[in-house]
Amino acid sequence: MGLATFRGGVHPFEGKELSMDRAVTVLKPTSGEMVYPLSQHIGAPAKAIVKVGDEVLVGQKIAEAGGFISAVVVSSVSGKVKKIEPRVTAGGAKSISIVIENDGQYTAVEGLGEDRDATKLSKQEIRDIVREAGIVGLGGAGFPTNVKLTPKDESKIDYIIVNGAECEPYLTCDYRMMIEEPERLIGGLKVMLQLFENAKAVIGVENNKPKAIEKLRALVKDEPKISVEALRTKYPQGGERSLIYAVTGREINSSMLPADAGCVVDNVNTVMAIYDAVCKRTPILERVITITGDAIKEPQNFKVRTGMNYNDIIEAAGGFKADPKKILSGGPMMGQAMYTTDVPVTKNSSSLTCFLEDEVEKNPESPCIRCGRCGEVCPEFLVPVLMMKSCMNGDSAGYEKLYGMECIECGSCSYICPARRPLTQAFKQMKRRIGEERRQKAAAEKAASGKETK
Repeated sequence: MGLATFRGGVHPFEGKELSMDRAVTVLKPTSGEMVYPLSQHIGAPAKAIVKVGDEVLVGQKIAEAGGFISAVVVSSVSGKVKKIEPRVTAGGAKSISIVIENDGQYTAVEGLGEDRDATKLSKQEIRDIVREAGIVGLGGAGFPTNVKLTPKDESKIDYIIVNGAECEPYLTCDYRMMIEEPERLIGGLKVMLQLFENAKAVIGVENNKPKAIEKLRALVKDEPKISVEALRTKYPQGGERSLIYAVTGREINSSMLPADAGCVVDNVNTVMAIYDAVCKRTPILERVITITGDAIKEPQNFKVRTGMNYNDIIEAAGGFKADPKKILSGGPMMGQAMYTTDVPVTKNSSSLTCFLEDEVEKNPESPCIRCGRCGEVCPEFLVPVLMMKSCMNGDSAGYEKLYGMECIECGSCSYICPARRPLTQAFKQMKRRIGEERRQKAAAEKAASGKETK
């Protein structure tokens, strides 16, 4: 029987050997500023519920969800609220942030870390706990997890899929957690299975991680509702649509949610966070992050507190061998270039990848040769060469006719293009433009409708 996979995709240099054998090291700041942006998730920013001068504790809620699609923010240290002001985040934008002066004492709220029997909780109690813990998708997307766990019809969910593919090159934080703390993963899955009686759970892991597959299969051998699926190593195997297709054979598009295909999909660390919140009364205080790339002296994996400054983590990894030409928040395929490392770790931080050379700069764009490779590797069956033409002409209608809004921005087309054309970047910009056009049209129609009713 062949390995589960999807059509298309690419095989970039993995780079995982730099850090995959480095056990996770706990790195705790002793003092200094801790910065908590109110936008660490998809949806409305959280709303601060503390003010300057307030004393806070580890595990204390400092910002409440700003809407249905939003997430709570919790302090990972004890100390005093110093400022509430805009701060730069890893994505380059500024976000209103709560700045706490860490007192180094780590005084916690009452009950933090205590055991709780999840089997005695109702479904709504579990969802409320997940919401109050501030859990979001920790694979990078940052979608509020309590919303994902509350589909319209929970009886139609028959798959809970754990994304253990970690297909992004260089990243090894999920791999290390599957190796080092797999019991937390299984514990989180059991909690999720309480919410969906008709579901079975599948942990999808790429076959370049045989130790993780072996360890997880040994743990679930007596669990009839949990299995481990070996996936073919290929990028973007961990993409939500690719993973759902590989595991179930079902397809979804941009107008659908995974729940429409009977699936709930979560990242390894997200499922572990569910276990911590429900079974250990611990909200998101920490996250595992990979510091890697050929510019880092000692690439490794750290467990760090949210709010901690990236510069402190770089220092703990030995610093830079030389000034890096390119620094990415995330991996080389979907990561964002950074102009400063003076930014805080957030819930959806996964890695810092630092390179001595900028491959994009070294390989400038040249004219398209119509080779068709971009179409061959596209996991969404799109035709990037024609989509790019629409982008260059500013033709948003033409881009939509080519189903360009189905692009998942995985970067496969840009990677394989021999002309080094910035395809994915152009598609991101066009999708943002179309999204703004749609919002403006909806606002105009709403305004016109309001005038007609007067």
